[in-house]
Amino acid sequence: MKDFIRKFTVATVAVVLLSSISILLSVSTAHAEEGQNTEDSAKELISGTSIGISPVSRILHLDPSSNYDSILKVINDSKEYATFEVYAAPYFYIRTEGSDSYSLDFSSENSYTQISRWISIKDTNGDYVKRPIFTVAPGESLEVSYRISTPESLPAGGQYAVLFAHTLSDATNGLRAEASPGMVIYGRVNGGETITASEISNMMISRTVTKNISVREGNQDIQKSATFNHINASAKVKNNGNIDFNARGVLKVEGIFGAVHYETPGDKAIISIIPEAELTISDEWEDTPSFGIYKATWTVIAGDETQTEEMMIFLFSPLAIIITIILLTIMIIGITILIRRRKVHRSRLTV
Repeated sequence: MKDFIRKFTVATVAVVLLSSISILLSVSTAHAEEGQNTEDSAKELISGTSIGISPVSRILHLDPSSNYDSILKVINDSKEYATFEVYAAPYFYIRTEGSDSYSLDFSSENSYTQISRWISIKDTNGDYVKRPIFTVAPGESLEVSYRISTPESLPAGGQYAVLFAHTLSDATNGLRAEASPGMVIYGRVNGGETITASEISNMMISRTVTKNISVREGNQDIQKSATFNHINASAKVKNNGNIDFNARGVLKVEGIFGAVHYETPGDKAIISIIPEAELTISDEWEDTPSFGIYKATWTVIAGDETQTEEMMIFLFSPLAIIITIILLTIMIIGITILIRRRKVHRSRLTV
């Protein structure tokens, strides 16, 4: 009797494991196909860009009544001549109405965006102006000189602007192709009171994430919302000071025996958060399997503050759960019947 129960239990567990492996393989294949669609869309977007810039950001330490000269390199990666204008704009974040989020704004001016007024660009005549126009041949690059001239009095803290290279093209067949890559300038004023104050909130770990993916329907790419079974984490970081600081989130996923299955790469981009902005930091394990038990640790470092959140995550696909429940129910019923039959058999022997 004991031998039969042991064999029955082993067979049940084997069936559950085989079912889970089958489901895992099918889910992994589906994720691979979706990822390929997203990658193709990104390549099309990149191939449509006509110009690029270098560098993409610059950090400056500013003194009053000073000139700072530098160069922005503009690369034409298209097969046609590119005409573009270079100009400076404020770099700031504003709260989006109707939602709890911030979006970039290149028009609002305040005490942190005054540097956009101090920037001028050298035109083809050698004069420093606000919006000069240039032309660059296909496959070539052009070095554009710019100057930052600070006033006698500077507000304490940070100054932020974007130097745009914006292509100008005539409409053709009702279409107008333009590109506006920009270099972010992080100015830090020497002297005065510098306040670094970070606030971390909404620390969250989840096993599902919803993303927009590009799906090809006919001759068009349609953006659709899709939910993935990916272990992910997010948090909000707000800058309550007057100087920018770096923020980064590290997601670590371990198995029940301590093996590390995923950890945020060390070269993952660090976000610079400017004053009065609140941005979301997130990361996800895109290769999350559909079956397993994991410990997820989410650590956010922002300025001088660090917060950590931990969570045990149990991953089972709906089909695997249903099969497991059915098989366990069958096993329990079978064991119960065998026990009753054994009791009946013993009672008859006693009589």
